Amino acid sequence: MLPTCRQQKTRGLSSHRGNDGRIAAGSATANRPMPPLRHCVSLLVLLLMSAANPVLAADTLMRQSRDDAWWTGPIIANSAVTLPQGHYLVEPYLYDVISDDAESLGSLTFMLYGATDALTVGLVPVFGYNKGIDGTRSAGPDVADSSVLLQYRLREYQEGSWLPAVSLQLQHTLPTGQYDQLDPGSADGFGGGAHSTLLQLNSQTYFWMPNGRILRMRLNVCATHSREAELRDRSVYGTPDGFRGRARPGDSWNINAAWEYSWTQNWVVALDLAYRHSDSTRVSGVVSDSAQDPTPAALSFASGSSEAWFLAPAVEYNFSPRFGVIFGARLIRGRNTTTSVTPVVAFNYVH
Repeated sequence: MLPTCRQQKTRGLSSHRGNDGRIAAGSATANRPMPPLRHCVSLLVLLLMSAANPVLAADTLMRQSRDDAWWTGPIIANSAVTLPQGHYLVEPYLYDVISDDAESLGSLTFMLYGATDALTVGLVPVFGYNKGIDGTRSAGPDVADSSVLLQYRLREYQEGSWLPAVSLQLQHTLPTGQYDQLDPGSADGFGGGAHSTLLQLNSQTYFWMPNGRILRMRLNVCATHSREAELRDRSVYGTPDGFRGRARPGDSWNINAAWEYSWTQNWVVALDLAYRHSDSTRVSGVVSDSAQDPTPAALSFASGSSEAWFLAPAVEYNFSPRFGVIFGARLIRGRNTTTSVTPVVAFNYVH
């Protein structure tokens, strides 16, 4: 699942989770109207109105059983369901973050294990390759910031109850990607250099549509806190050669809703809608040029706060209850946020 809260998501591409969620100094501002998004929101309201009552299905129609519905999971929203003890999930994502001035190819893989019926643990390794329109590019594929996670089940879903399944997710991102001391002609910045921790509340429930088919919904809320990153020379934060200092990525919070409609047992259509607010990222330090002027000069700047909207339509094909594929795209637009389109494909296997 792609990241929205500057973290990666489990089962189901936050927001990165790619580098698109990282705020850099001087990032482009895109704050134009979004008619397509407004139409999508209207469509979602209509879907929710028709699905708000799980007993809307007519008695004369056959009500689809949950065992008959096979799922891969949407692109962004994490699942609220934990794995049974001893079982594991592997879900590799391949994606291409495309913006006006850069392109970032990436892979993100969720490797989850059911430690107990109520506790899932996992690793999320991330790799990337960057290309700029100015001809700069990475020396080769390299590791980006990767994560470890825990997810604890608070409540199971029970059919007939209006209460959803609920779980609490704790995810910690490690600064494993290169982020400073970058070569002038390269695009080797894959990380942020700071430890960050995400706390997320996941929920999931089911509605039966008037035709008897299932609409599955997820609603997740998260907050992310980042520590400082020590910086030397050129960095992903826009610092120059000779810089010595630190960056403090802004904290962020995110809300994400997702819907999956079981069209047939194999085919599912999915849609994510998410919003993220991030506080300003602040950079401070000194710059010195030992060759010309060894006297350090103070340098500090801030990116300003940002807001981003995420829209991710997708189609799933499930070969069995244990194996499926999803393909779609994630669109990002907002204030002080780089506009991007990200084609995505992922495979999901549960054992």
